[in-house]
Amino acid sequence: MKLHNIINGEQLKEDLKSSHESRTTISFYKYANIANPPLFRDHLFYHWNNLGVLGRIYVAKEGINAQLSVPKKHLEAFKNELDSISFLKNIRLNYAVDDDGKSFFKLAIKVRNKIVADGLNDDLFDVSSPGNYLKVEEFNQLTDRDETVLIDMRNHYESEVGHFEGAWCPDVDTFREQLPLVVDKLADKKDKPIVMYCTGGIRCEKASAYLKHKGFKDVYHLEGGIIKYARDAEELGLKNKFIGKNFVFDERLNERISDDIIAKCHQCGDSFDDHTNCANKACNLLFIQCPKCASKFAGTCSEDCKSINALPEEEQKKLRKGKDTGVRIFSKGRFKR
Repeated sequence: MKLHNIINGEQLKEDLKSSHESRTTISFYKYANIANPPLFRDHLFYHWNNLGVLGRIYVAKEGINAQLSVPKKHLEAFKNELDSISFLKNIRLNYAVDDDGKSFFKLAIKVRNKIVADGLNDDLFDVSSPGNYLKVEEFNQLTDRDETVLIDMRNHYESEVGHFEGAWCPDVDTFREQLPLVVDKLADKKDKPIVMYCTGGIRCEKASAYLKHKGFKDVYHLEGGIIKYARDAEELGLKNKFIGKNFVFDERLNERISDDIIAKCHQCGDSFDDHTNCANKACNLLFIQCPKCASKFAGTCSEDCKSINALPEEEQKKLRKGKDTGVRIFSKGRFKR
């Protein structure tokens, strides 16, 4: 059995679109000591592929970070497989809030140096000593206090479409860029309650430990992140302080948490909060585009990309040959082409 995908990605996307299989989107993470990440990676691929699991998973010596789509008929078998792995037994699973079952089209498990690119030297501080976890009611109570500093530990394009009321949302492109900025900007608030949140909790797990290392004395982070918060607030009948959408790193790109639209189309400025990728594959820019501009620019981010995208496919392939076609991000105020 080949322990990797052998079918063309475009075909897999089409298969997913036409599939009527009932699936659920799950995410989880765990910091743990994995002695042989490549071997562990192959073990996961073999078992999860047999269950029809799709998703994007990063494995490193420091642990695992997973976003998955699991067939509902195999959900119990999947959870049993997790429980058979000692450090994943009874792991907390975050279930998507707004799920159409079309979040991932293939299974990709990759070995990385870290499960989140944070730029930190973990040997310099105790990564196993994060800040205090907050459940939804505790989070609401603590963030109601005037002295509390609430920080969105996500990138600007995530917080642009949704964030918690009163949060500081740093204008950064990467988590690596954000950590030193937060430490510097809050240098005079080391005795204040610092509350952090992110999508599912993994970034805050490391960031809260780092802030403690830097002398912050009262550090907290939202258990399970935005995903768990939204579910728990609804189930418990508590106030949901998150406004807008929660950005997610899969085919959905977002999940609606509240009806508020706080973002604007990057081309015309109208209120809108749906992200898309430029239809010109050589560009692939991630940006916000309203239906009016999508029609005007044929799904591209500019007149130049519109012209390129109108060329025959063979000519487009020649133009992007040898170029990096990975996802680029629309950077607020510092748009790079």
